[in-house]
Parts: sequence; C-alpha cells; structure tokens
Amino acid sequence: MTLFTDLEDSPRGTRVALDELLDALPYNEQGLIAAVAQDAGSREVLMLAWMNRTAIETTLREGVACYYSRSRQTLWRKGESSGHVQKVLDLRFDCDGDAILLTVEQTGPACHTNRPACFYLQVQDQEVVVVTAPESG
Repeated sequence: MTLFTDLEDSPRGTRVALDELLDALPYNEQGLIAAVAQDAGSREVLMLAWMNRTAIETTLREGVACYYSRSRQTLWRKGESSGHVQKVLDLRFDCDGDAILLTVEQTGPACHTNRPACFYLQVQDQEVVVVTAPESG
C-alpha cells in the first residue's frame, strides 16, 4: 500500500511528516507534479504550472509560489520579473498525490499574456472564444 492509500481512510487530524509525503509523491518522468493556483478570494483557477520537490519546499519555506519551468529547466518564482507575485495561503495535495492545489493571493495578472487568469479560451459550441482581455499596464 502507498501512503496515499493509507490516508484514504484516515480520520480528520491525522498527521504525516512532510518529508515522508514528499518522498511518496508520484512525480512524473521529469520529477514534476502538476500544480494549480487558485485565487483565495474569488476561488477562480488562475493557472496550471509544474513543481518539483525543490519548488514545493521553496514555496513552503518562502510563502510565495515557486514553480519549475520546463522550457528553461530551472526554478522560477512567480512574479520574479513581472512583480505579479502569488502569496501562498494554503497548499494541498490531492487524494492520490498527483496534483497540488495552491490557494494564493495574486498580485496583478496571473497569466503571462497579462490576463487575470490563464484560462481565457472558452469552448462555445464548435468554436473557441477569447473571453478575457489582457489588462492594460
């Protein structure tokens, strides 16, 4: 049995050492886990990014979102160049450990397109429609 299977029937308040849980995560071939950032106030899903163990530990230590850039092959702190920082209020793992949910206070737009969130392409019938304009800066 895996740690996550063991936790399925655990009562509220059950505790597990963070290192033990991080060791048990089912990282993909690149050593990454999908991470979803959600706005703490509106509950809107802002973005999907990737985290490795170091990004998770850095996020928890610093209190701001740190992700792993697959294109640059390095850690990046959300907002390090734009100033659009994500203050992390809560970090949770899903039931089988293959996704992370970060509840954040977002400063400025979350998307690199300067939109509030990355999910601005909406399917409507047989078309995809841009439903959010970029913020003027």
